[in-house]
Amino acid sequence: MFSRRIQQQARHLVTMIIQPLARLGVTPNMLTGIGLLLSILTAIVIAQGSLFVGGLLVLFAGIFDMFDGAMARVRNAATIFGAFLDSTLDRYSESIILLGLLLYTLQRPGLQDALWPAPNEQTWMIIFIFVALAGSLMVSYTKARAEGLGIECKTGLLARPERVIILAIGLLTNTGIWALALLAVFSNVTAVERMIAVWRTTSQLAAASEQPSAQFIDQNDTSSDNRHSPAKTGKNEPRDSDVQSVPTSVPPFSGGVHQE
Repeated sequence: MFSRRIQQQARHLVTMIIQPLARLGVTPNMLTGIGLLLSILTAIVIAQGSLFVGGLLVLFAGIFDMFDGAMARVRNAATIFGAFLDSTLDRYSESIILLGLLLYTLQRPGLQDALWPAPNEQTWMIIFIFVALAGSLMVSYTKARAEGLGIECKTGLLARPERVIILAIGLLTNTGIWALALLAVFSNVTAVERMIAVWRTTSQLAAASEQPSAQFIDQNDTSSDNRHSPAKTGKNEPRDSDVQSVPTSVPPFSGGVHQE
């Protein structure tokens, strides 16, 4: 959802902040581990009912999540394992924060927001938390699976930064159930968008790969027809009576022919 320009400006700002830490010998993986601990602290604060402070911590944890990548760039220490560790712990961090919200909800059976129209708000909160968690995991999984197949997949409404901001606003304004409803709906919409995008890409690739094969078969059929047609000869020129077949690798002519 955020434009590329905003993302680049945010990365530039974080890089300026991270440079002093780089000179102290802090590694990217250390920052990744600290980010997970920060998410655990955020979940504890939310579970105890301090939603405003929890919202501030969610924002801070979301910004801190950019530090490890910035540190890797500043120190020129980016590794494949570091990227894998960062993505894996991000999923744990998001799940842990939603667990804090679940614990907060379970401790308050009579929870009822003045702006929420439906009864039994606690039940709705539990449903939204579960669906939002499933959706956020599927957003990340669809991207990772597509990239594992060699397909770029960055489309969709709610990537991780957008989800962090929506949840933080809900906690800061005491409208957590509305924030969870948005996350539950649009995170799954994003996952579906990515599945459709991958389907379109693979369909285009399949169609593109079939066209050369069809052209090759047509050319081979044409050459085969020309080969078996009688040749025109002059009066004194001998006619070849034996026509030798040429092996081919195009089905169905390849059966029993040794290919070199």
